[in-house]
Amino acid sequence: MKRFVTIIISAVVLSGFGAVWGVADENEQLCVPFLLTIEALDGVEAKRAPVDFSHSQHYSFNCRDCHHQWTGTTEDLSCKTSGCHDLAKTPKNADDTEKARYYKNAYHKRCIGCHKFIKSENKKLAAVDLLTDKKQLAPTGPTSCVKCHPKDE
Repeated sequence: MKRFVTIIISAVVLSGFGAVWGVADENEQLCVPFLLTIEALDGVEAKRAPVDFSHSQHYSFNCRDCHHQWTGTTEDLSCKTSGCHDLAKTPKNADDTEKARYYKNAYHKRCIGCHKFIKSENKKLAAVDLLTDKKQLAPTGPTSCVKCHPKDE
């Protein structure tokens, strides 16, 4: 069973690298910032501090896990691009698709949802005692407000 878990973890890591390698041919490079700051839309007064996001801590994931409308050929991957997650507030009586256009809903669902999923998977692995070394568990990432939005000092 430990071998199965090792194979699954390896496949996830390799698929993430494949996503980065598969985007550029030998004459091109994919350039992404190691660290970027996620802020409220222009003209929206933020109630919490901006979020520092580390791409380098997320390289094991497929780019399209977050950048779901990216074709792999354009440079602009911004979630705030027109028609993606560009709404300053949730529309009234909106369906889930329209609610996701509200930038805050999109980030929270994608980021926190993924972190909670990894935490849940780690609990399952730990519960069946497949991993004796807790260091083998995937890092979960923050799920609380202040862990992502540190209070201004």
